[in-house]
Amino acid sequence: MSNHIENGQVRVLGIDLGKSVFQLHGVDASGKSVLKKRLKRDELLEYMAQLPPCLVGMEASSGAHHWARKFQGYGHEVRLMAPQYVKPYVKRHKNDSVDAEAICEAVQRPNMRFVGIKSVAQQEILALHRVRSLAVKNRTALVNQIRGLLAEYEIVFPKSIKQARRAIVLILSDESSEMSANFRVILEDERDELAHLDERIGKYEREIEALAKAEPQCRLLMTIPGVGPITATALLASVGDVRAFKNGRELSAWIGLVPNQHSTGGKAWLTGISKRGNGYLRTLLIHGARAALRVCENKPDRRSQWAVSVSERRGANRAVVALANRMARSAWAMLVKQEAYGASAAV
Repeated sequence: MSNHIENGQVRVLGIDLGKSVFQLHGVDASGKSVLKKRLKRDELLEYMAQLPPCLVGMEASSGAHHWARKFQGYGHEVRLMAPQYVKPYVKRHKNDSVDAEAICEAVQRPNMRFVGIKSVAQQEILALHRVRSLAVKNRTALVNQIRGLLAEYEIVFPKSIKQARRAIVLILSDESSEMSANFRVILEDERDELAHLDERIGKYEREIEALAKAEPQCRLLMTIPGVGPITATALLASVGDVRAFKNGRELSAWIGLVPNQHSTGGKAWLTGISKRGNGYLRTLLIHGARAALRVCENKPDRRSQWAVSVSERRGANRAVVALANRMARSAWAMLVKQEAYGASAAV
């Protein structure tokens, strides 16, 4: 095995990624194991640069897209896989060596599903979405905390961030309340923190809107009713090459918007949506569908009337999910055909 780099024996390489140590497992053209090696972080790139081009498999975990882009620069064919698809190939108790062997085995399967390698630009857009999402979550938690604190003084206001802003201003300006000076200081700090979070979220949303306006495909997606800059940029950054999906239903299933199926004995039962895949993207599509459903009654087009009929027959929540499913399918068709939303793009 010492001369595997010189004679090019390695045809398929599985790499188990870690924080500081990486385990490699390679096989030759016949499937025989010819490489088992453990490398530190600062040794991996140099080693891969010397290795003749081969098929490299990795789990789509932290740092995988960065390493994939680097290895592609050295001429390797890189494929990423979801960890749950690799797990069935683990033969013994879990350790780095066994995991690398399982990755090497899984990447060779003809029916394996692979994860698209994201570019630096895609990762930066998703990073912007993540920090915005966390800021929104923190703002919601802060408003809930303010509501709980004020409830102790029998001060109650509607469940709304807008109402919370108004209530704090009115409460702090009311000198006749029973609140002490110390509690007023606490409430002022909460008000300042809320204003700071509002400023951060507004900044992130303006950056996302600018990215959406500059990207033609985002502008195309925003012609779908219920899809705005946030959903459009998240969809493009998460999906990457939409042609990796055979049809719109595959994209919708990847997002987790199709019914969960349980079949046995030739009989199939469909339950609620699978909720697999990208939960953040699914949430955005469902929120967008809910907003679109509110105005469907006033629109005469076939899609709007279909959504209204589903809402009347099955309820508003099922109609929202069905509409989100249809939005995902429309997005796939539009990106593939490069057509604006209309009769030819809606599926």
